[in-house]
Amino acid sequence: MEEEIGLLKEEVKKELLKIVEEPTKQLELVDAIERLGVAYHFETNIEQILDQLYMTYLKECDKYNLYHVSLGFRIFRQHGFIVSCDVFKRFMSNKDFQGDISNDIEGILSMYEACHVAVHGDDIVEEALELTTTLLKSLVNQLKSPMADQIEHALHQPLHKGMIRLESKHYISFYQKIPSHNKSLLRLAKLDFNLLQSFHQMELRDLDIWWKGIHAKLPFTRDKSVESQFWVLGCYYEPKYAFARKILSRMGTMLVLLDDMFDSYGTIQEKQLLLQAVHRWDYSYVDQLPKYFSECYKSLLDTFVEAEEDVEKQGRSFGINYCKEQMKINSKACFEEARWCKSNYIPTYDEYIEVALVSVGQTTIIIAAFLGMGEIATKEAYEWVFQNNPVPKLLKACSIILRLMNDIGGHKFDQDREHVASLVECYMKQHGISNEIQVYEELENQVKDAWKDINEGMLKPYAIPKALLERILFFARVPDTLYKGRTDGYTFVNETLQQKIASILIHPIPL
Repeated sequence: MEEEIGLLKEEVKKELLKIVEEPTKQLELVDAIERLGVAYHFETNIEQILDQLYMTYLKECDKYNLYHVSLGFRIFRQHGFIVSCDVFKRFMSNKDFQGDISNDIEGILSMYEACHVAVHGDDIVEEALELTTTLLKSLVNQLKSPMADQIEHALHQPLHKGMIRLESKHYISFYQKIPSHNKSLLRLAKLDFNLLQSFHQMELRDLDIWWKGIHAKLPFTRDKSVESQFWVLGCYYEPKYAFARKILSRMGTMLVLLDDMFDSYGTIQEKQLLLQAVHRWDYSYVDQLPKYFSECYKSLLDTFVEAEEDVEKQGRSFGINYCKEQMKINSKACFEEARWCKSNYIPTYDEYIEVALVSVGQTTIIIAAFLGMGEIATKEAYEWVFQNNPVPKLLKACSIILRLMNDIGGHKFDQDREHVASLVECYMKQHGISNEIQVYEELENQVKDAWKDINEGMLKPYAIPKALLERILFFARVPDTLYKGRTDGYTFVNETLQQKIASILIHPIPL
């Protein structure tokens, strides 16, 4: 498989460079390569091509049709280039917009996908999203496969907010039905997906063996090794990040374990002891904790020792200290929520969000994701993530997306158990709203605004290396899969999510 992949990569690379005189054809091929999940093989080529095409697009997009204007807008923005939403003015100013383009299905769909890279102030894009969504919903039942399937999928999962592995597998099934598809590229995508899946299966096996040793001592906690690996694959799936995945999957599992301990077990006095132990970070505290807390605490310390030994071999152990400090901050926020729960205190929305954006653990996970990424994860990059005054907008937006979608999805479950008031109750209390659906909608609007912050944060010039910023973007995408439809697919893995996990971790693509 690796040998054939090597040959196919060269064929696709030649094709990519051959059509340099046809900007729209190059954009289409770049789009196909990215959507099929094999762009990591051509990163340098793609960046060079987009650098060359950028000015051409800005100068000539007035000549392009809706499909190519939208395609370029999305791709360039996803690669950090500044593109004004004014490129859509000539389409949106047409009084008979729906009549003129209602038969241009590909153009409508391309524009819909482009709308999800919007930033603040993109009023034209906001209007276009509403319009294209309405048009696509009206058209989907009038069309046949594969276009009907593609539209239905896009309405359910916009490309920009989807996990690469899931979206690439879906797109392979669509791409092969396009008569003009590139046979070498399709073959490469299929082989590459299956080869990576075999690597990911081995990684999951190793994680599961490691986790079973811990879970046997704490059988009452959530058993989430598979879901944790799925989450990690949302962050990075490429072979070069195998070491990073090993570290992150263990760190992520420990974060869930620690969250469980503060959330659901022990008295408030025992949780106070656990918090003190985490802040002291010393094995001498293991024997001072109740049995179930001591096992959790020892596992936490052991996991960090193993990770430090691993990264020390690369001369990168300084990152561990940032992760430890953020884990302490995370634990303090979890304890504060436990204290609220014990006293039946419902904080205001402003009180809650300040603590909850920390307790959700997104910053801790992002720092952990950097640990295995090599030299690009500099001390300056860790300091950027670790700064608190102010918290970088991109980083805060990522936490907002996870926290709000998590609280909306888990609201019903949390109401039926002893748990700190969710963001929903806090919002209702502060704003005097009794209608839950109204609150959901208002919080979902905040998620939409957070996505605009994400998109702005991914534009050039980059605050830290692009590869690091992409981890934050990719982490923002995972909740859109796990908590879609106001459900908590992480705590209660529903059938749809089971199918998605199986799709990328169990079922290969027929060749």
